[in-house]
Amino acid sequence: MLVIFDVEGVLYDEEYLPILAEKVNKQDEIWAITKQGIQGKINWEDGLKTRVAALKGLDEKTCQEVSDTLPIMTGAKEACRALKAAGWKLMAVSGGFTLMMERLQKELDLDYVFCNELIFKDGKLDGVKINVDSDKSKSAKIKIEEWGEKKEDIVCVVDGANDVKLFDICGLGIAYRAQDLVKDLATTTLEEKDLSKILDIINKHYKLELEVPTPA
Repeated sequence: MLVIFDVEGVLYDEEYLPILAEKVNKQDEIWAITKQGIQGKINWEDGLKTRVAALKGLDEKTCQEVSDTLPIMTGAKEACRALKAAGWKLMAVSGGFTLMMERLQKELDLDYVFCNELIFKDGKLDGVKINVDSDKSKSAKIKIEEWGEKKEDIVCVVDGANDVKLFDICGLGIAYRAQDLVKDLATTTLEEKDLSKILDIINKHYKLELEVPTPA
């Protein structure tokens, strides 16, 4: 059994680049491109490169500090703890970056994360290496095959247009506080801002009795 999570807006309660953009007063510009990408209105990879290019020259230290202050989503720790306790595997597939994923992987005990990488030159932001593109299922499939997980035993929890191909490889697709386009394609939707509520959905779907732990 496996749960695949998107990260920004799902495991983290923030989008990373728009907050980083505040450091150079470009938050409006970056948000506009971010929204278009999430809504599927522009080519996601081009949007990512454009956003990173607009922030070129930022200190690596600043990029790390912003990442370290990203708030983890309400209920995320509880959900992950309950799933791990029941023997589930947890994967995150993010268009975000290594420097924000290492902490998340540790805090939520994720089995594997796929993400992109910010490139720094002489301690300054210089570009981006894209490992995860707009078809996140390509990344996910690498581990799904290695782990031998069956489609019907896979749950996906996502919120953006660049996540929807993950629905093709799972048995239960949960749209978490998502774009309308995503809700239309999901098995079910969760509007409440509490990720531990996915446990109720999983219990119902698989006829399980996963316990929701008390808040960490």
